[in-house]
Amino acid sequence: MIDIDGYRLNVGIVLLNDAGRLFWARRIHRDGWQFPQGGIRSDETPEEAMFRELEEETGLTGEQVEIVASTHGWLRYRLPERYVRRHQRPTCIGQKQVWYLLRLRGTEDALQLDASDKPEFDLWRWVDFWYPAAHVVPFKRDVYERALRQFAPLVEQLFSMELGSQPPRPAPVAAES
Repeated sequence: MIDIDGYRLNVGIVLLNDAGRLFWARRIHRDGWQFPQGGIRSDETPEEAMFRELEEETGLTGEQVEIVASTHGWLRYRLPERYVRRHQRPTCIGQKQVWYLLRLRGTEDALQLDASDKPEFDLWRWVDFWYPAAHVVPFKRDVYERALRQFAPLVEQLFSMELGSQPPRPAPVAAES
């Protein structure tokens, strides 16, 4: 579904393990790594879409996770111009997402990247909390930071860890001479 402003309705999933680390996966046939995410169908609530996407992309069912929180309102990002498909109607200029923080209740053995006919990911790993905000593709970076900032206090409470309020920024790339 694309709203009147050109944003595709979407959900994002931040999955925690028992050590407070986050599920981070590589897009199949690409170098990009990201959190699971996907579109909301016209007959779904954001929560229903989240559980469908979770199962399609990770093989996990609702019984294997606990919803810890969701973001307040929609978080938006615009697509770089090269990804906007102007010939399609309605034109999608970006995504607006509700993010969910989930806690894995089963074991990581339940993770199954080939659970659907069209897998999204081919590799995964557990990473530190702020790692994704510094390593996702640049056009998604701000939305990742905003979602993680909303979830950081909850993760700190759950795991008694100090996450800090700001994610680390990647080191600037030196200009070639």
